[in-house]
Amino acid sequence: MNRKILKRIFYTLLVAVIIIISFSEEQFREKFNVRDFDEIKKSGIIKAVAEYNAVSFYVDKDTIKGFDYELLNAFAKEKGLKAEIEPEISFKNRLEGLSSGKYDIMATGTATTSELKDSIFFTIPITIGKQVLIQRTDTAKGYYIKKLLDMAGKIIYTAKGSPAVSRMRNLMNEIADTIYIKEMAEYGTEQLMAMVSGGDIDYAVCEGNTAHIYLHNFNNLDISTKVSFNQFYSWGVNRKSPELLDSLNSWLETYLKTKDYKELYRRYFNNK
Repeated sequence: MNRKILKRIFYTLLVAVIIIISFSEEQFREKFNVRDFDEIKKSGIIKAVAEYNAVSFYVDKDTIKGFDYELLNAFAKEKGLKAEIEPEISFKNRLEGLSSGKYDIMATGTATTSELKDSIFFTIPITIGKQVLIQRTDTAKGYYIKKLLDMAGKIIYTAKGSPAVSRMRNLMNEIADTIYIKEMAEYGTEQLMAMVSGGDIDYAVCEGNTAHIYLHNFNNLDISTKVSFNQFYSWGVNRKSPELLDSLNSWLETYLKTKDYKELYRRYFNNK
């Protein structure tokens, strides 16, 4: 009887502690609000998130580099703002941060799929790219994928919530067969390529421009099988920030025609 009472007391105290901890976390969790361009200008700071990879945002020795990092800083300078850019590998976390107001801009080239258009605004196209299949060059005969039809019945890994997921679902309809999609919440292109290279998984679908840059690190990988046609890649903003979208689009329409942009593009995409 005493043991039963002690057990009951223990579980009651355990539940109470869990409730207290959950309440405390909720109390101290940082709150954000979605800002439009007027509020951003008043603060003097524009907050963005970029994927940490060899195209968008990365650290080279003691210097931050990246196509999207430099492009956003050019916009901020033009508007008299300071850019605060946070790197984030997870696509899911980038999207949630934009939706919550933690970030004003998702400053990573993102394929403009119809699914994502329902949740965020996209800027005008900034670059063009394709989704590619990541597989090993030594994949056994019968398992090496040359044609999209060969993807039927295969397990394909992608970043959770990324445009690759939408493409895989559409591809299932196109080939009238099942593709098993496994979404990885905390993985980006480099991590997925490393998993394929190491034999942890057999196939992944990633953004082609980024995969091409990382390819020299993995001499046993093949990325020649294209999973999509050319797609437009744009930045994203919250749907409650139409003035920010207009300001970005107006600036991009001019800047994308300049010599500065052509030089920036050449450095990150033409020397792959």
